[in-house]
Amino acid sequence: MNRGNAYRLVVKFIKNKNLIKHSLAVEAIMRDLAADLKKKNFESGNSNIGKFNEDKWAIAGLVHDIDYEDTADDPLRHSLLGEEMLKEHGFEDDIAYAVKVHNDAHGFPLKSEMDIALFASDPVSGLIVASALINPDKKIKSIDSDFVLNRYKEKSFAKGANRRQMLACEKLGYTLEEFIKIAINAMQKIDKEIGL
Repeated sequence: MNRGNAYRLVVKFIKNKNLIKHSLAVEAIMRDLAADLKKKNFESGNSNIGKFNEDKWAIAGLVHDIDYEDTADDPLRHSLLGEEMLKEHGFEDDIAYAVKVHNDAHGFPLKSEMDIALFASDPVSGLIVASALINPDKKIKSIDSDFVLNRYKEKSFAKGANRRQMLACEKLGYTLEEFIKIAINAMQKIDKEIGL
């Protein structure tokens, strides 16, 4: 499955513009995480860098909420239906599985680095968007990791952004600050597409 076909499916099944922007944000974060992990593993002499496929990780991020509008009234179906939809449309099994396990409500095991990355990237994108929106100019280029980390510590801020899920970044070898920095930089690259 290539990116063009994946995007066409996203806009076919998702009509909410903000949800499409969220999908684009998670796509960007996943792409940059894969690239960073590939680089780190290469530098450390790990020859198994093929698992950090930027295009595949990005597509997983792009399609992770493909079923969201169909399952909005039944959150326990969210991501289960998404996995089915992706398999029906010919997506690779590892992408479909990463999408299935990104919904924390199910408690499915995170088996791969891609699973962990998607699990953590979904909520961090929401925290970053909420942080940008409280800034006077509402621009993502005006915030940094310190600003977002301070919002992370405020329990009442962006309550829907699951802090525990974000901490899964540690399983990839990142501190929360490093992870947030990568995520902000990724989203800043597509600020016009996500309207920030």
